[in-house]
Amino acid sequence: MKLQTVSIFVDDQQHALDFYTQTLGFRKAADVPLGDHRWLTVVDPDREDATEISLEPKAHPAAMAFAAALAADGIPMCVLGVDDVHEAHARLTAQGVSFTQPPTEMGPVTIAVLDDTCGNLLQIAHYND
Repeated sequence: MKLQTVSIFVDDQQHALDFYTQTLGFRKAADVPLGDHRWLTVVDPDREDATEISLEPKAHPAAMAFAAALAADGIPMCVLGVDDVHEAHARLTAQGVSFTQPPTEMGPVTIAVLDDTCGNLLQIAHYND
């Protein structure tokens, strides 16, 4: 058994797709129309068997409340692994990405927290050697 798909609730699916692919570097994996919304997933472009991220519309009241509460409390929706947090921070900042926490050493890990422009905070992290 393996983790196949995780969901991130987003304000606007097309905007999220643009951000996650063009800014963060994911690849679109699935895009299936479903009435007013889409089954829309992105994946690590370098790993065919990677867990997909479903960019779920924030249409359900519980999803809206959950995402808003996490963002208001400064809690990231998920953690994305990077090879170098400082490099990723510099590259993303140059692309206009807003960070709520700069690269910070936290014992064995370096983290930073960014705003995904879709209603969520995301943490980037790398375990130090």
